Amino acid sequence: MKTMETNVRKLFERYENISKASLRGDVAMDEVAALYASEFIAATPAGVMTGKNDEHLKQVLAKGYAHYRAIGTKAMEMRGLRIAPVDEYHCVAHVSWRATYVRKNQSDVVIDFEVHYLVQHLGAEPKVFGWVSGDEQTLLRERGVI
Repeated sequence: MKTMETNVRKLFERYENISKASLRGDVAMDEVAALYASEFIAATPAGVMTGKNDEHLKQVLAKGYAHYRAIGTKAMEMRGLRIAPVDEYHCVAHVSWRATYVRKNQSDVVIDFEVHYLVQHLGAEPKVFGWVSGDEQTLLRERGVI
């Protein structure tokens, strides 16, 4: 279990670094896609979706990072990580994030939130195969970001 925990921590450190680079416009979609399993599931208050780690995912991710840059996202930092093992191959990684948004002629907006990632560790590196998150759009509207 210790190896899985160490590797999952490295996964999310990589995730954070890749996100920071993508927010700067240094988008490496192959690196982003490498964080995910071949198929995944996502659940938000808007519903549940499934997807494949393919060219379409890379396009969606690139569009997503472009959107985050357009709304003024200047930083995404991991504040904390708690790992809950399920078995020797799976865990839930509870990641606390802090996002900072720049607004014209106003002070920055800082929003703390959590995403719960489903992680599988079968090969050399763990992969995200799912996540559960809150209502991002409502939160951004309430905080005056969008």
